[in-house]
Amino acid sequence: MKFESFGISDLGCKRERNEDSFFVNNDLLLFMVADGMGGHLGGEYASKLAVQTVEETITMLTDDPNVTLQDDVELKPGDFKAWLKYAIGTASQRIFEKAAQDHTLNGMGTTAVVQLFRKNRVYLANVGDSRGYRIRGNKIDQLTTDHSLVSEQIRAGILKPKEAKEHRLKNIITRSVGFQEDVEVDVETRAMKEGDTYLLCSDGLYNLIENDEILDVVTHHNIAESGKHLIDIAKARGGDDNITVVLTKVLELDEKEAKEDEESTLQM
Repeated sequence: MKFESFGISDLGCKRERNEDSFFVNNDLLLFMVADGMGGHLGGEYASKLAVQTVEETITMLTDDPNVTLQDDVELKPGDFKAWLKYAIGTASQRIFEKAAQDHTLNGMGTTAVVQLFRKNRVYLANVGDSRGYRIRGNKIDQLTTDHSLVSEQIRAGILKPKEAKEHRLKNIITRSVGFQEDVEVDVETRAMKEGDTYLLCSDGLYNLIENDEILDVVTHHNIAESGKHLIDIAKARGGDDNITVVLTKVLELDEKEAKEDEESTLQM
């Protein structure tokens, strides 16, 4: 498989600190955005610890899939859904334990959206309201489900989507990494196509830019230009939060994996 990728994070126009963190690891084909919360220092600390822990854990599992894990956890080689759940769960434990040791960090936590490419598939894990999108042709799809109060009310039919952006409780999330020791992680798996572009972002972006605008930017610019342009648009509209964007474009699929998938489909 062959990809190109780009990541960028911006303070925005109104915040004093950037509590977002991200990484782009082209060797692991692993990408992540985390949006921290919890006091003067807590949010920044939580998001940084989360990205550090996830990258460290997936590196360890990639180097030695049979490595001995904490609490006698057993993960099967190639069970990438379980890998992501374990990595984010480990991050949650570390953040929770650090907050318990340092009262100035009490109550900190972070969102997490993590993307792992393996065997012509994308594994997309999330906790909280940072999002993952796929741009394929002339269509953009949100692949993650927000764990937020307003999103739950939309799904229940209490709120309409247009009302959510202006709702006074729009920033209340119902799951986070580290606020509690254990966390429930959603993981989606999707087959990839050459030309697909994947976007990870914090709410500082999508609260100010509509999906069709994101689609227009990404389809008319390369990914580095797209990332910078999206940040500029969000800031021009007030930039009231930190803004983080990670973009990845699929250039080539693994031909051997594609052939095996095709043969498997024919036999079904």
